[in-house]
Amino acid sequence: MARNLDLALLRAFVSVADHRSMTAAGHALHLTQGAISQQVARLEMLSGPLFVRQHRNLLLTAAGERLLEQARRLLAVHDALLADLSAGAVEGPVRLGAPQDLVGTCLAPILKSYAHAHPHVPLTLVCAASPELRRGLKQGDLDVALIEAPVGSSRGECIAVDRLVWVGAKGGTAHRHSPLPVSMVAQTCAFRPTVLDALRGSDRAWRTVFENGSFDATAATVRADLAVTVWLASTVPADLEILPAGSGLPALPNFSINLHVPRGQHTAAAAELARCLRNGFARLRAVA
Repeated sequence: MARNLDLALLRAFVSVADHRSMTAAGHALHLTQGAISQQVARLEMLSGPLFVRQHRNLLLTAAGERLLEQARRLLAVHDALLADLSAGAVEGPVRLGAPQDLVGTCLAPILKSYAHAHPHVPLTLVCAASPELRRGLKQGDLDVALIEAPVGSSRGECIAVDRLVWVGAKGGTAHRHSPLPVSMVAQTCAFRPTVLDALRGSDRAWRTVFENGSFDATAATVRADLAVTVWLASTVPADLEILPAGSGLPALPNFSINLHVPRGQHTAAAAELARCLRNGFARLRAVA
């Protein structure tokens, strides 16, 4: 009698291999840690031990290394066949992580289009600073993420490059004050190390006006001409202005917007969202 291999066991195994954690794999597959552990144990009844624990991480054994690429290939063939048989139907939840500054500008039209095209996909949006989003990806709490980083410093797929610019109130004078009042969204802001390095390099004295995790509050301090801030040029609200090069502020580098889809997570909903994000940012670049 022919024996069939349960693909759920392989999917659990690949997820644990990618995340090096039963708990994170469970988050990624919407299963409990116990369920993941049981599935891996069932697979190990056929193959022998697949993981060894090293500190807090699970590492592959020699048998696990041999199985991993074969399991990836089999799951890829299965998922492609299932997508073909279901005529491209996109269902199931997807969790997107993105920095606050992208949500109200670049992301709004893209997400509206995605929701309209795929009404059966429950989309969850998680807004956080880029370092926090990286942790969410690693822990399996996100299916897709957009992460801002200096050009060339991220392992994600770069889908846009934008200027990092100083922003102030229209007609404001905050940029002339000494020490320079700077309003940042949070200490975890992806721009913060770059901004502080630029200020130190220019010997410009500065002080923090606001750092509490609220994009709206940062914008309010800038509108009131209490401080300047730093954003991507494409995200600057129309009622604020990009301060010109002659404002006495140090030059800033370009930043990239990088798309991250964790390995081993190839649901149709996540793949389609990634495609929409690529196309949406490409259209934004074309308009700009």
